[in-house]
Amino acid sequence: MSPLHCFILLLSLLPHLPTAQDQPAHSRFEYKYSFKRPHVTLPDGTLPFWNKYGDAIASQDEVRLVPSLKLHSGSIWTIHNASFPHWELEVSFRIAGHGRQGAEGLAVWYTKEPGRLGPVYGSADFWDGVGIIFDTHDKDHKDDNPAILVVGNNGELSYDHTSDGLSQALGSCIYNFRNTIRPFRAKIRYYKRTLRVSVFRGLSPSNDAFELCVEVQNMVIPPSGYFGISAATGIIADDHDILSFLTHSLSRTWQESPASQIPDSEKEKFEKEFEDFQKELDKNIRDFQKEHPKEDDDTFESESQRELDMVLGGQNRVLEELRILKGRLGITLEEQKRFRANLSGSAANETTTVKKEQGEDKLKAAVNGIRELLVKVQDLKGSIVKVAEKAKDLYPSPSSNFTEDFSMIKKNLQSLVKTSGSAHNLQCPTNTDQSSCLTSGVFITFLLLQITCLTFYLLFSSKKDCGTKKAY
Repeated sequence: MSPLHCFILLLSLLPHLPTAQDQPAHSRFEYKYSFKRPHVTLPDGTLPFWNKYGDAIASQDEVRLVPSLKLHSGSIWTIHNASFPHWELEVSFRIAGHGRQGAEGLAVWYTKEPGRLGPVYGSADFWDGVGIIFDTHDKDHKDDNPAILVVGNNGELSYDHTSDGLSQALGSCIYNFRNTIRPFRAKIRYYKRTLRVSVFRGLSPSNDAFELCVEVQNMVIPPSGYFGISAATGIIADDHDILSFLTHSLSRTWQESPASQIPDSEKEKFEKEFEDFQKELDKNIRDFQKEHPKEDDDTFESESQRELDMVLGGQNRVLEELRILKGRLGITLEEQKRFRANLSGSAANETTTVKKEQGEDKLKAAVNGIRELLVKVQDLKGSIVKVAEKAKDLYPSPSSNFTEDFSMIKKNLQSLVKTSGSAHNLQCPTNTDQSSCLTSGVFITFLLLQITCLTFYLLFSSKKDCGTKKAY
């Protein structure tokens, strides 16, 4: 293709390209012309700002225009007239049935007057406006359904049912919106005499995932009208459920938006209400003044007094902040003094730590000496116990021998006392075999020896008892 042909083709496509001026700058949600799940109806079951006709049933999650019954129809229409010339609709609905072919279908309307009930998909014929028809029943047997059609009417034409409206359609496209997995979504925009119908592809949750189905240019519709949606069934029955119907008004500038423009009738109504409110307010003020007369003009403060009170209040707040700051500074100074005292005390403690260490060394040495002394005492105790055991082996029963010796000594002393008077006359016997003569010196020596042995035995016994007590 030559460059000249490419240039001509580009020029031919320029009028169809959307410009920045064609795109609306302001979009305003119109709640009086909308509803969505999960709060479609009020607690009493009414659908706010909408009227129901025919077999339409509203619930919390959806509006069922027609149940799955043959030869039924239903519709809903807005109560208020839409005064904005440019708008955008986003409709989410579900058409489901068991048959291979669908029933009649449903239609979205924008007409000068509400259609209510009629033969055209549940709405009236000879409408003045535009209808976007979602046809599911193939009457002409051309296998061109389900289809989306845009049909305009000026109030003088009758809808052609035999051709499924194709002879009167301004634009159409074939798209399967019956028995879908997810609810079907369609976006309808009318802006500057151009009507666009886009369908949601269902591949992404993004709001921009719409593809163009039909576009009709230079389309003239009434400047104000009513929005509605209707459905009907024939010999085949389907469920027609509307899940949401969202309406936005479009404008290029804020001055063109309906929110900035108030109709003359509403403006006069608001002005009258304001005047009545002002009169009632003046009357209430006069009545209050009569019931509460002024005793002195100085009871109410003047503007200068109010300003002075504000200044004084600000100064009081500043003084309070200064007091708080002073307290915090005092706390900081106390912390600094305590820190300095700790530093000076640490310098003095450096000299005492050496002495403490020396004292601790001496104390450790004393403790070690005591431990060694205890070990030696235990060793001495063990040696004493060994000596006591050896002595016990040498003298198995000293107590019985001691008592016998003591009794014998006592008897000898008694006999000596009795015979002391005549002892000097006696002579030693001549016979040495029978007995020997005992002198006084020998006796005294023997007595001292016995006393000495007894003393040593008593001392040894006492030491042994003390050792046994210490062992236990």
